[in-house]
Amino acid sequence: MARKMVAMKDIATACGVSIATVSKALNDQSDIGKETKEHIRSVAEKMGYFPNSAAKALKTNITKNIGVLFADDSRSGLTHDYFSHVLDSFKRRAEKSGFDITFISNTDEMSYLAHARYRGFDGVVIACVDFYDPEVEELVRSDIPVVTIDHIFNNRIAIVSDNSKGMKDLFTFCYNKGHRKIAYIHGMDSSVTQNRVSSFYRTAESLDVEIPENYIREAAYRDTDETYEITKELLRLADPPTCILYPDDLSAIGGMNAIRESGLKIPEDVSVAGFDGIPIASKINPPLTTLAQDTESIGSMAASKLIDLITNPRSALIEQVTVEGAIVPGGSVAAPKIKK
Repeated sequence: MARKMVAMKDIATACGVSIATVSKALNDQSDIGKETKEHIRSVAEKMGYFPNSAAKALKTNITKNIGVLFADDSRSGLTHDYFSHVLDSFKRRAEKSGFDITFISNTDEMSYLAHARYRGFDGVVIACVDFYDPEVEELVRSDIPVVTIDHIFNNRIAIVSDNSKGMKDLFTFCYNKGHRKIAYIHGMDSSVTQNRVSSFYRTAESLDVEIPENYIREAAYRDTDETYEITKELLRLADPPTCILYPDDLSAIGGMNAIRESGLKIPEDVSVAGFDGIPIASKINPPLTTLAQDTESIGSMAASKLIDLITNPRSALIEQVTVEGAIVPGGSVAAPKIKK
């Protein structure tokens, strides 16, 4: 009869501790007591515990498994219009090199780091999370190879979309169409948002465009209801904008609905521009002018850099790789009406 494989949860039950504590003991972490660590290791040895990942890696030290930390509502990234394309590109590049990917989750018993160690990941890619979450920072500080997308940590490889140049190009595009009353509904605070907002103001200053304080508003990314309401408020101003920039393409759709319901036309009365370049942007009427981010390059580059870090740790460069996007003109931005 085949012997039952012993898992960490079996050891945890036998020792009367959590799975996370077992993981810490077996990975020789310093934040549990020496006696507890020795006891857990002794029980694990007697029970015949041998991690699958270690068995696979006896000769190469590589399990061929990469963790993906992505915290959207579905915990999969697959419902996020922009990042789903980034992750698809990442997955294809990783699988081409013989690596599997597994999404990381955290529970009451296991942190992100504990889950990564439990699964025996060779490395982890991190995207679209709260990068200031202590559990995320713990994972980044660990000895596990990590690549981040759209966020920069010291001493970690980062693949970032050129948000500063993207916003500059988008603002300049609208300026060249004749707009001087440009409002911006930006996303919630993050490094991406900070870069875009800073670039917005720098570009406006360089073009000698004055931005009224009430032209700058904040909304959650991808929240069509919130951008709908804020757009209504902007249109009710005594001196409303002729052009509104949105934090992402989905949010822009909420704004476009508000403009139409106010009895105005796009782009004849108000011009609209988004940011991301998701497929639906080209299907709406009029097609949305947007800054399309290069999701194919971002995902593929993240996978390549992480695999290089895993397979060639001594020669891999710790760097920030910036990927440029491109303006998709669409039909939602046109010259503003000249008031008689």
